[in-house]
Amino acid sequence: MAGGKEERTLEETSTWAVAVVCFVMVGVSIVIEHLIHLVGSWLRKRHKRALYEALEKIKAELMLLGFISLLLTVVQDHIAEICVPKKVGNSWHPCHKNSDKKYEDKCEKKGMVQFVSAYGVHQLHIFIFVLAVSHVLYCIITLGLGTLKMRRWKAWEDVTRTIEYQYHNDPQRFRFARETSFGRRHLNFWSRSTILLWIVCFFRQFFTSVTKVDYLTLRHGFVIAHLAPESQVKFNFQKYIRRSLEEDFKVVVGISPIIWLFAVLFLLTNTYGWFSYLWLPFIPLIILLVVGAKLQMIITKMGLRIQERGDVLKGAPVVQPGDDLFWCKRPRLILFLIHFVLFTNAFQLAFFMWSWYAFGLRSCFHKRLEDIIIRLSMGFIIQVLCSYVTLPLYALVTQMGSSMKPTIFGDQVTLALRNWHRTAKKQVKHIRHSEHTTPFSSRPGTPVHGMSPVHLLRGYKTNDIDSLQPSPRASNIDNDGWDRPEWARSPHRRGNDDYDDVEPKIREPPPPPQVGSTATGAGGGPFEVQINLSDFTFNKS
Repeated sequence: MAGGKEERTLEETSTWAVAVVCFVMVGVSIVIEHLIHLVGSWLRKRHKRALYEALEKIKAELMLLGFISLLLTVVQDHIAEICVPKKVGNSWHPCHKNSDKKYEDKCEKKGMVQFVSAYGVHQLHIFIFVLAVSHVLYCIITLGLGTLKMRRWKAWEDVTRTIEYQYHNDPQRFRFARETSFGRRHLNFWSRSTILLWIVCFFRQFFTSVTKVDYLTLRHGFVIAHLAPESQVKFNFQKYIRRSLEEDFKVVVGISPIIWLFAVLFLLTNTYGWFSYLWLPFIPLIILLVVGAKLQMIITKMGLRIQERGDVLKGAPVVQPGDDLFWCKRPRLILFLIHFVLFTNAFQLAFFMWSWYAFGLRSCFHKRLEDIIIRLSMGFIIQVLCSYVTLPLYALVTQMGSSMKPTIFGDQVTLALRNWHRTAKKQVKHIRHSEHTTPFSSRPGTPVHGMSPVHLLRGYKTNDIDSLQPSPRASNIDNDGWDRPEWARSPHRRGNDDYDDVEPKIREPPPPPQVGSTATGAGGGPFEVQINLSDFTFNKS
């Protein structure tokens, strides 16, 4: 405010102008909130639980931005009153200091400079908002393009249900490991050399990141390791991968505290003389290429383990999943690196758009054309690589861990198990509460109707009660069919591809007898129902 002049306050502003501004801001906010609500309703209708939870996380991020905005608005005048010595305030500038340019500084009378001006806090406020929105949009675009690339896997999944596939993978057929399609791709002279293996895997990700033979072999190994043998035909591996990727999207779309810390460090590197525009955009590219090469190496190492078990195979090649194949035995570390890459790239693009908006295209942040070209070209290259190369590789290879992900269960089974868990906790709490009043003999010795998750799956067809096994590996349940209730088989839902045409094999058993339960006799007194071992028979079928 040059010349000591102040801007008009609300006391000197027309009420109609204030009302118009409030009306527009409230109207825009209501429209955005309604659009988010419509998207959430559509996701619930389509049974996209993971994506709906990701939308809830986006709403939480927007609420966090609201708190940051409110906090900066309240304290910006107080921050502007903080004074620091000139030696400290004139260090680590993002641009070369122009000594001829004069600024209004309240601390100048004290021989000091402002810590951050009120207008500087306002500009930082805008940048944080642009960064968060850019990150969310960038993640959505990446997931959309990656999912589009993985659509071809549906045709590969359909191949596993054909007679030709069953004949080609006859379990009684003997073959040499090197003569299989998977062996010819991965078992070569360069497979034994670590250096050559890294080089080949590094360049392979650019041409054939995920092939049909890799998908079918890893699918076969996953089913053998975790599911029943008959699930080889029934299980839909492609839908399981899609659900797992949607679950991971909930993590990627958020901005964790450690990611915010990296944002602060990136702002710190934007110092004059550090030339961060020459090396910072290349960090996410290098990480992305190393991650892609590592994922390719994991596939090749699983092929080498097949050969170590013997040169002759019986049936199709069986890979052995394991966490030891990943860095630090943590498959989730790959997800964190991808999250970091997406955020770093979003930071570069957000900084470019913000500086263009605030200072113009050719400001001190982008004095040279090379800086603009590097930022934009790296952003485009990383977007393409992450969407079409690294993300499909990650979605497939990270299923090769030692354990299955919770998305092996469909939404209906997950909901049933949660309801059963909630009911069981209530039963335990009720039993503990009535311990001092209820005799021991009156407590049920076996689970009652309502304590078992089986009754929550009412409406499912079955062929054999023995299909209820405690482990997916020992069961004959169609895993992808678990999330398909009776209403899902309605002809009105043919457009929803979340369900298969396979009938699950689960039915509700009759309620078990309650051992040791009490009843009221003819005389009004309680008596115990005694059940002997002879009442139970175990006939061999």
